[in-house]
Amino acid sequence: MNPTVSIIVPVYNAEKTVGRCIESILNQEYSDFELLLVNDGSTDNSGAVCDEYAAKDSRIQVFHKENTGVSASRNLALDRARGTYLQFLDSDDWITPDATRCLVRAAESGPCDLVISDFYRVVGERVSQKGDIDEDGLMTREEYAAHMMENPADFYYGVLWNKLYRRSIVEAHHLRMNPEISWCEDFMFNLEYIRYAEDFRAIQIPIYYYVKTKGSLASQSLTISQTVKMKLMFFEYYHRFFKTVLDEDEYEKSRLKVYRFLLDAAGDGSVPPALHPNSRKLGDERMQVSPHVLYGEGVMYDAFRERKLLDRYLETAALKNDLALPDAKLLLALWELNFQPTRREAADFANLPRSTFSLSLQKLTARGLVKITDIRQEKQQARRMDISFPEAAKSVLADLETARQDYESARLAALLPGEVEQHNRLAEKIQDHIREILQ
Repeated sequence: MNPTVSIIVPVYNAEKTVGRCIESILNQEYSDFELLLVNDGSTDNSGAVCDEYAAKDSRIQVFHKENTGVSASRNLALDRARGTYLQFLDSDDWITPDATRCLVRAAESGPCDLVISDFYRVVGERVSQKGDIDEDGLMTREEYAAHMMENPADFYYGVLWNKLYRRSIVEAHHLRMNPEISWCEDFMFNLEYIRYAEDFRAIQIPIYYYVKTKGSLASQSLTISQTVKMKLMFFEYYHRFFKTVLDEDEYEKSRLKVYRFLLDAAGDGSVPPALHPNSRKLGDERMQVSPHVLYGEGVMYDAFRERKLLDRYLETAALKNDLALPDAKLLLALWELNFQPTRREAADFANLPRSTFSLSLQKLTARGLVKITDIRQEKQQARRMDISFPEAAKSVLADLETARQDYESARLAALLPGEVEQHNRLAEKIQDHIREILQ
């Protein structure tokens, strides 16, 4: 049976980083994939590292070839790929544990031919989130192209590794990388692919850690004639793309933007901008759990791990909807409450300090995700909250419900079907007993 995703990684002299890259793939929450590693004539131990991993995991295939470049390496993998979707990584980089799951879920949430995601730009010990499209829902080719025209030289659109492709489109039109060029070859492939794709979706979840800084053309030992030839070829790709996607009137309106891109690209255009001023220390961008806590024993350790597992899945929903994790936790807690609580009760139920609870509630209210009406039943009683959820909260609550389901699935993943049923019966019996004690 063919895998759902073919993950392609070209490898060249990356013995120091390829292990981290492979580990991040093997540790994916989504497991229905094949991993195609192409050793492009490495002169270090990269090939041996790939072979060691392949010997331990049947999902991995390793191909060893003479050094002919990254485009030829990707083309070899494309010829061997069997998945419904294609995902690319560079061997210097790595992905978050939920990367493939997020991409596939977005692709399968509607008829979608290309998924594009935010990513993390890593410089030393600092990391910054990068993205461009904030639009939710499916986009047409024209709508996607319009976003691209606003920032035509943006790294976000040009690279392969923050996207998920449908392999049937690649094969139907025999799309491949051009091995004759070594500049913007990713973008050329994308432009050709977009011409045949119909439905697009952007997700505002950073799933990829980009650490490799590409060199300029001048640093690639190319002659002036080779450089000019490659740029002219790319310019032709770009013109042909927009003349295909846009009608003549729209193309004329956008011509200045096209020229702006060509001028940007002429300088090099392949290195993303510096880190955002709001960058953070690497390791602080996602929830972390101390290894000491992971393996500790005791009732507090158990409760902490349960809470952190839920946080892990809620964090994805929070990132997607531009919420802080405490805000997402509070919104889910308010949604699940089936009575009118006091503020103290609601904060206690959400497991949030009162100060954090108050700040998060203010933010949720300001975003129009929750509406609170205070009710005072008697003079001596604390005010209670009547909680309602405006239409704007609908999609966010759906994401939180998906996160809750993912948490339940992950929590019981090690059990067989019969064991799950037995666990659920025993868990309900335990909860009934706890209710009796706490009455």
